[in-house]
Amino acid sequence: SLVATILCFCGVALFCGCGHVALTGTLTILENHFSKITADHAMLTDIIQLMQYVIYGIASFFFLYGIILLAEGFYTTSAVKELHSEFKTTVCGRCISGMFVFLTYILGIAWLGVFGFSAVPVFLFYNMWSTCTALRSPMANLTSIDSICVDVRQYGIIPWNATPGKACGSTLGDICNTSEFYLSYHLYIVACAGAGATVIALLIYMMATTYNFAVLKFKSREDCCTKF
Repeated sequence: SLVATILCFCGVALFCGCGHVALTGTLTILENHFSKITADHAMLTDIIQLMQYVIYGIASFFFLYGIILLAEGFYTTSAVKELHSEFKTTVCGRCISGMFVFLTYILGIAWLGVFGFSAVPVFLFYNMWSTCTALRSPMANLTSIDSICVDVRQYGIIPWNATPGKACGSTLGDICNTSEFYLSYHLYIVACAGAGATVIALLIYMMATTYNFAVLKFKSREDCCTKF
């Protein structure tokens, strides 16, 4: 439980911190280069702000949940090892352990979805970065540089009527050289890694809580048998 708690705290911190800054950088890139009319990306701005508030909630929730799981893990481990000779399992205690097992399973499945979702901006930024790399290749000099473009409208991030909506040639190269692009790209990668670390932490939690719950349930049956 201690290893899972440390891994969970680190994963959530990386995901929330890096994700928050990366979202701000993404919005700056869109406003400066792809959608210069505020009304065209007003909905996207609201969604990004909502996601940032959700990040605050995720960080607060998992900070408390990690501490509770750590305390519950220490308690059930002590119970399993019978460190106190007068220890007796109760129905309430087994129900609480079962509730944590169920809730951890649900959160594990949810974080698998978060991990998959966090890979989407990494994919988009990678496509843009690879296009910029193609601009710098020797083969690009043999063709028209202005024919190499990135159109973010095709990803559904901004509407099709947004102007300019795409960047080509030297303009695209200038975007890739900005600090916002470089920072956001790498922060999305770290945020994705943080989500993966959180999934691993929840898997460790699931194994620990499931094992402790099974042993507690087995011990309660053993106690019932000894009474008769």
